[in-house]
Amino acid sequence: MKSLISSLMIILLFLSSPTAFARTLNHPPIPIDSPDIEKVAIVVLEKEHSVAEIEQLIRANPRIELRQIYKNALNGFSVKGKPADIEKLSKHMGISVISPVNTYEVHAEESIKMIGGEEVRGFFDGKNRRLTGKGVKVGVIDTGIDYTHPDLSANFGGGYDLVDGDDDPMETNSSDGKSTLHGTHVAGIIAANGRIQGVAPEATIIAYRALGPGGSGTTEQVIAAIDQAVKDQVDIINLSLGNNVNGPDLPISMALNKAVEKGITAVTSSGNSGPNYWTVGSPGTASKAISVGASTPKMNIPFLNVFGQSFRLEPLQGSVDWDLNQSYEMVFAGLGRNEELKDVDGKIALLERGELTFTEKGINAYKAGAKAIIIYNNTKGSFYGNLEKELPIPVMALSKAKGDQLKKQLAKGKLYARTNIIEEKDIIADFSSRGPVTSTWEIKPDLVAPGVAINSTVPGGYLPLQGTSMAAPHVAGASALIKQAHPDWGPDKIKAALMNTAKPLLNRKGKLYRTYEQGAGRIQMEKAITTNTLAMPASLQFGKFQLADRMHEHSGFITVENVSSAPLSYSFSIPYAEEGLSWEMPLSFYLKPGEKKRLEIKLSVDPKVFKKKVYDGVLELNAGSQEINIPYIYVLEEPDYPRVMGFGIGKGDKEGTYRYEVYLPGGAEEFGIAMFDPDSLRFIDFLDWKRGVGKGQLMQEIKSEHLPKPGLYIVKVFAKKSGKEDAIESYMYILPNGQIEAASSASFENTITK
Repeated sequence: MKSLISSLMIILLFLSSPTAFARTLNHPPIPIDSPDIEKVAIVVLEKEHSVAEIEQLIRANPRIELRQIYKNALNGFSVKGKPADIEKLSKHMGISVISPVNTYEVHAEESIKMIGGEEVRGFFDGKNRRLTGKGVKVGVIDTGIDYTHPDLSANFGGGYDLVDGDDDPMETNSSDGKSTLHGTHVAGIIAANGRIQGVAPEATIIAYRALGPGGSGTTEQVIAAIDQAVKDQVDIINLSLGNNVNGPDLPISMALNKAVEKGITAVTSSGNSGPNYWTVGSPGTASKAISVGASTPKMNIPFLNVFGQSFRLEPLQGSVDWDLNQSYEMVFAGLGRNEELKDVDGKIALLERGELTFTEKGINAYKAGAKAIIIYNNTKGSFYGNLEKELPIPVMALSKAKGDQLKKQLAKGKLYARTNIIEEKDIIADFSSRGPVTSTWEIKPDLVAPGVAINSTVPGGYLPLQGTSMAAPHVAGASALIKQAHPDWGPDKIKAALMNTAKPLLNRKGKLYRTYEQGAGRIQMEKAITTNTLAMPASLQFGKFQLADRMHEHSGFITVENVSSAPLSYSFSIPYAEEGLSWEMPLSFYLKPGEKKRLEIKLSVDPKVFKKKVYDGVLELNAGSQEINIPYIYVLEEPDYPRVMGFGIGKGDKEGTYRYEVYLPGGAEEFGIAMFDPDSLRFIDFLDWKRGVGKGQLMQEIKSEHLPKPGLYIVKVFAKKSGKEDAIESYMYILPNGQIEAASSASFENTITK
């Protein structure tokens, strides 16, 4: 039996703040549960067991409640009980993994033209029907959908509510909790058929409400939705949701892989935690799913020229275009309260983010006569957000560093700004999460698709939103069209068709993005549907090399299939020559229609010469007149992935103890939790410190006497491996009664309004 740590880590992803670290400055901290509060966990079995065997196991542990038995997506079940009782299950033979139930949240017509949707609607399937997705079932695992929306009602095919346990997957409305719209928006991108048209306007939508009020749900609910979708034999499933743990071994990723094995094409968003590498989150880490990043449609980006410098402005979704064509004076107006906007008439108002929503700031500034507003972040980095309604003046976003710079200049005297408008198209959105995946060292995302300024259905109307949540349904809709055109193609072939024919994108400097930023590139639907060849798998990972004196040799295998009606000749282009690397490529070959061939590609590396930690590129296969791109990657020793993520702390099972949980993707040579005074940053003490920690989830109990006196502290959770140290910082309150209240600095994968 595999070893197991059954900690119950909840990763909270908030709608209103880019980091929970910032949230604690303006909002009450998150209360931590008592050890007597029951938790939910997913139990994965090594092999399939009968219902009777599972029930017998639960009877032997009467303090645990059996909740759901998964028959399709996993060999396993979910349970509820106190953490200590759940932990006892790990001692039973046949249990492979007990995993915490994480919290997943939503990530939220020009774009369809951009990916070739209009051309494809002129194509026909084998039954002489236009390609519209007709006859293809797409499962949308999300917040439910508004199936009464006039653009969605005709192709709504039913569904299930895994939150309330019924067959009514309607979006949450305000009377039932914090209302949602995300699932309706996603469904509209896939299959709206009315005032706007989705990618596959006649596909059947099966809705699975796995995320409840506010767009939040658990692993248990999401896996139950995947399980039901497998039972319902849908053709495609879309999951525009995720957490911020870059690990391939979480149950939801395992469930998606199992769904693909059963013939379902699984599409998931990669996350909105970019632009840094290693930010892709589960389930975007699932090997067999199609993980989708976000690219931009054609956009006019304003650049503000002030005192000889250029500042790139990010339009908030729902903002009118920035069309200021002359110089305007800029003024700083605080947070945008009415009393702070006395001197903005006819000017550009620079505002700090916080307290008021973006829309409230915009309304106040408009009423005060401002020509435009620029909101700069109140924490490090940039941000992306949505207006709740369109305003008559443009509303732009700016990073904290740039905002502070402008504020300092304004304090010295008057400033005037002139605008340059630069057209951008087909670049990766800054917020789009990047790979690679830790542990498996795979390329993720697999593809990118438009995910910025995407107009789609919402309850009661239409709204533009942005996020990888909007990119994934473009790919789900494209998959539905491919399935209609090629009904005998399974998930591997659909994924290969999309990746083999994708368009590699260039960054703002005109250089190709790394493969683990864009996968194979931006989808091109017409080329995917009409491809003459499939190369599978559609990307290669050559594994992890270790430093040594001798030459390393790794092999990758690709199956090439001629899916055209004519014979084709094939040849690989010679990869770019680089000192310390050598390739052994297959010789040219020939395939008849329907014929396929398995090929070996060898990569040899001399570590004395070539010492890049991560090396990637694209292999080019010439298939007749068609060129197929196959992304590849290899890593050397321990690459520069984040050593620590997903920290939480709360009361332990025993009186006077506390428990923390943290995820270590590759383990740690040294791990610690240090506490600091928030004002002086003076080191107080270690909550824990240890060496030689294994990879995966770590759970540890600490005694209350090890805590410092009551007060507010900064907690730094750090892990070191192979000369690299990473840390998570969070605030922690220790109350006089011994309670702890804390918030982690997580990454957030949601559109934001404040």
